[in-house]
Amino acid sequence: MADSEPIHDNPRNTRNLPAVVQPGEIARPTAEGWLIRAIRTLFGWKAGSVRDDLQVVLDATTPDDAGFSAVERTMLRNILNLHERRIADVMVHRADIIAVKRDIPLGELMDRFESAGHSRFVVYNETLDDPVGIVHIRDLLTFMTAKARVSEATKTKRKKPLPAGLDLRAVDLALPLQDANIIRKLLYVPPSMRAIDLLAQMQASRIHLALVVDEYGGSDGLVSLEDIVEQIVGEIDDEHDSDEPPSIVRQLDNSFIADARASIDDVRSVIGEDFVTGEAGEEVETLGGYLVSFVGRLPVRGEVISGPGNYEVEVLDADPRRVKRLRIAARKERPAPRTQRESRRREASPDQGTPPSGDAPNPPPSDGAGTQ
Repeated sequence: MADSEPIHDNPRNTRNLPAVVQPGEIARPTAEGWLIRAIRTLFGWKAGSVRDDLQVVLDATTPDDAGFSAVERTMLRNILNLHERRIADVMVHRADIIAVKRDIPLGELMDRFESAGHSRFVVYNETLDDPVGIVHIRDLLTFMTAKARVSEATKTKRKKPLPAGLDLRAVDLALPLQDANIIRKLLYVPPSMRAIDLLAQMQASRIHLALVVDEYGGSDGLVSLEDIVEQIVGEIDDEHDSDEPPSIVRQLDNSFIADARASIDDVRSVIGEDFVTGEAGEEVETLGGYLVSFVGRLPVRGEVISGPGNYEVEVLDADPRRVKRLRIAARKERPAPRTQRESRRREASPDQGTPPSGDAPNPPPSDGAGTQ
């Protein structure tokens, strides 16, 4: 024991011992930068918070100083912000959900997959407020392949072999989806749930689609694993995503055609800062939401709304549930309507080129105005 290290009564009380850096570890400087100390003092942050330390470094340094590239800095910021982001901030709203009924024929389901460009659909009974699960295009393809596969006995009887041993004529495209037994389970989450918590739940359950339900059990929106991942890495487009046109486009006459789902910030960046929405745009994010808030109801097709500011908005397309397409243009200055008194005087004057004088009921003869 003579060559052994001294034994302390309290092994955890090591504040008087020199710090030992283990192999593979990075020694952190004991003295903090003056900027980080100043920011901590200003905001009252406690030392030792990894989240606060990382946030301070990202805010107070340039990419070269921190050792992070611009892409890494963006992703780190997004990860930190994801901690406070809720499902309501990332979900697809109910009006934009593409879903199918449980009794839809398989042939129609195939056509719906092709036209929508999605790999999963929510399946419901009568309305979207009565969901039963989801259907994946891979499960549909597996089911159809199994039905079309020809047995070995049939192959030997045929003179001309079938391509890949599949006979697609054996697939009943009129079969209802519910009879194919390929509907999977669906996650149900509240809109107030944190996005990062749903990400962990999706990883654990291996279910990558969740229906957002309100306090009454109604369907409020839809969120996928991709929606959450995009909050970290940005928009993800694959080879099947079509190039959508801009949500707002300037026309040759300096008017603008806009999708009602365009964000107010995007619209303002295209039109200009004089497109001021005021209080009606404070609690909403989209152009369509602003119009509903501004007029206090759902506008109808063909309606022209005066505002915001010196602009007017014409509803080009809408249905009973939402506004779809809009035209924004500078408000035209229309002439003020004539008063009833002025109209009578113009009718009484034989010389239409001489305006009547309201201050002289009996004009002098030199004016050429006759009396009746």
